[in-house]
Amino acid sequence: MRCLVTGGTGLIGSNLALALLEQGHEVLITGNESEQSLPGFSGKILYPGFLGIDWEALPPLDALFHQAAINGTRVLDRREMMRANYESSQKLFDHVISQGCRRIVFASSTAVYGRNPAPYREDGPFDLNTPYAESKKLMEEYATTLAARHQDLVIVGLRYCNVYGPRESHKGKRTTMIYQYAQQMRRGNPRLFWDGNQKRDYIYVKDVVQANLLAATQAKESCIVNCGSGQSTTFNRLVEILNQVMGLNRTPEYIPNPYEGNYQEYTQCDMSLAQEKLGFVPKFTIEEGIRDYYESGFLMEA
Repeated sequence: MRCLVTGGTGLIGSNLALALLEQGHEVLITGNESEQSLPGFSGKILYPGFLGIDWEALPPLDALFHQAAINGTRVLDRREMMRANYESSQKLFDHVISQGCRRIVFASSTAVYGRNPAPYREDGPFDLNTPYAESKKLMEEYATTLAARHQDLVIVGLRYCNVYGPRESHKGKRTTMIYQYAQQMRRGNPRLFWDGNQKRDYIYVKDVVQANLLAATQAKESCIVNCGSGQSTTFNRLVEILNQVMGLNRTPEYIPNPYEGNYQEYTQCDMSLAQEKLGFVPKFTIEEGIRDYYESGFLMEA
């Protein structure tokens, strides 16, 4: 099938594009050279990125995987966030549908749950406490409208929760704490907020790729589902695993949390609906994912 992956030089998009190419599909991506190059990628790259593409020149698609976004939860420019994440996505969805595309998978986020207690379930409650979260919820609502309007369309939103893995180093301060701790531990002790008992649902990027593929090929109906591991891990435990994997014996150093008051202390997804709608069950435990990440060589990439 002919696929477009927007955000194809990002963490999820790059891994997804390479997996699709390996399966023999025709793959086009939007990309940004400032993120990363993709050695071995033989598909078509549409520069300079999602917001700069001439969509009228885009060929008809069998499937769209929309990953491109401003994904900084601390970006407070609401107007720019809505333009980049919501309004441009509307135009993209409308265009590819008008050209015959009937399979759309798009990136949403567990940021829509905000400071509500975990575990998160797809019916909420929601806490749209950032422009990023608001933009993602509006995308979901528009997708629901499209699904009602086009009965032959299957459009699936995946609410990503703390995705980690190869090809995230370009994200700088937005890299996962797994990557950041690994980099700190190469030089000395890692620094954790307060007591290090904050908990996160981390999902390995290879599992996220599989969720996207299942959404595009196996989903029988449009839906919005969580995309996490279904398990939660403390920052202290991350350091323990990294010590084991990297052959180190670093000791956490605890510092005040600069984001106190607007910080998710505990994230975890209920994954039952994703299994029901997509047949998706995450494969990698946190231990297996970090080890695979380390063995890939990307975890040590500065």
